[in-house]
Amino acid sequence: MKTPLLLAAASLSLSVAAFGCAHHCDHGAAQAKQPCHHAQGAEHKKDCPCPECAHEHAGAASHLKTVTVAELVGLQAEKKVTVVDANDAETRAKFGVIPGAVLLSGSDYDAAKELPAQKDTALVFYCASAKCGASHHAAEKAAAAGYTNVAVFPDGIKGWSEAGKPTDKPKG
Repeated sequence: MKTPLLLAAASLSLSVAAFGCAHHCDHGAAQAKQPCHHAQGAEHKKDCPCPECAHEHAGAASHLKTVTVAELVGLQAEKKVTVVDANDAETRAKFGVIPGAVLLSGSDYDAAKELPAQKDTALVFYCASAKCGASHHAAEKAAAAGYTNVAVFPDGIKGWSEAGKPTDKPKG
């Protein structure tokens, strides 16, 4: 019996400015243009990919699984996974991408256009590192779109590189 690969980590490394957060995420976005909702005393938001919210809502995303570098390497070798990069262009330019990864267009990506048509495809989302929440946000969006085999690689591109794994330069 196949066990579905379900993930939940901290990764969709989108531009911090897009979410109005003043704190810095690992993906390298310098500063936000608007005050962070946290600085204004607002509660953590379930749909916000910032690290504070991702950690706050980790329990809410408990149906997602995480994978390690070794597990991801094995899945790739067996050609049993579609790796999905939730980073922004700045992070991709700085750190590269996992070879073969699907590069999402942004946090508001269109699952029907950017992800495989088969809803049971094993998907592993990653972003910059465990300090980033973009991958979790993207994985949750995929699950909400009906994908049943969704996971997160929380170490992100930084963890991948630190483990000595190869990266590609993003195309485009």
